[in-house]
Amino acid sequence: MTAQDVDAHTLATLVADATAAPSLHNAQPWNFRHLAGQGVLRLYADLSRALPRTDPDTRGLHMGCGAALFNLRVAAAAAGRTPVVRLLPDPADPALLAEVALNGAEPPDQTLAALYPAIPRRHSSRRPFSERPLPAGLQDRMCEAAGAEGAQLFFPGVWHVQELLELVQDAEGREALDPVLRAETARWARTGPADSRRASDGIPAEAFGPGRYGPATPVRDFAAGRPVPGRGWAVYERNPHLALLGTGRDGPADWLRAGQALERVLLVATAGGLVTSMTSQTLEWPELRWVTRDPSSGMAHVQMVIRLGYGPEGHPSPRRPVNEVLDVVRDPV
Repeated sequence: MTAQDVDAHTLATLVADATAAPSLHNAQPWNFRHLAGQGVLRLYADLSRALPRTDPDTRGLHMGCGAALFNLRVAAAAAGRTPVVRLLPDPADPALLAEVALNGAEPPDQTLAALYPAIPRRHSSRRPFSERPLPAGLQDRMCEAAGAEGAQLFFPGVWHVQELLELVQDAEGREALDPVLRAETARWARTGPADSRRASDGIPAEAFGPGRYGPATPVRDFAAGRPVPGRGWAVYERNPHLALLGTGRDGPADWLRAGQALERVLLVATAGGLVTSMTSQTLEWPELRWVTRDPSSGMAHVQMVIRLGYGPEGHPSPRRPVNEVLDVVRDPV
């Protein structure tokens, strides 16, 4: 297989699969550039889609792009290709997050290829889940998935789960007192029909899930007090199944690895019949992020709190079309 045979259809499919990844507020902060004739696809951060108040250090942006990178690797493996990834290949260009050669010499990774059917099925579900226990074997596979990407996944005990719910309440209270943060959330989470300029990004009201009765839950309420026509109410699980995803260090390369680990965990969970959602609320405040750690885990830096369980699948959020996120650079004649 040569570097020159990445045809337009294959390229578009790979990028479409990559962009099915989750991102903070579904901002989709990525762009791709294909170096035609070289079999190389570059992943860039789209800083125009950063969330400066919610994500001032762009940690979440890097994680979203890392998740897209993992989907790309899975899609490439399913297409019979072996991607070779270099993270942050150009220190002079920090927006260039990864360079992917699509035709490595090794056989395709069948473990990655097996996750491909889960890509279109994975949607964040912000609805109530059952408190049915998670199979121990599936938890082990999710931990292995995180470890394969250089991260750690830890399932905290009941006492720490309740502490996390209290931290979420604390974060929600801080958000309520921050008008800049509320405005940033409202920009990306719409309570009514989208105009033509915003139809392919952000979180639609259908994906918010119902309003909650009862105690705190690790599900961000994107309505944030705004009325949502036709939205119902529900009681969420009192003892949710949560997992902490973390890394040993806390720089851009670690965030990209954490994003890949996050998506690998989510796809393994989806393939195993679980539904998932994520919360980063407590991680958006430095003092709360520190205490989100479970001291018994030895985890240095928590990168995401994941909610898992059995329940209804989430409503799909829109995605930008491939022609908006992909630029093809052809070799000069």
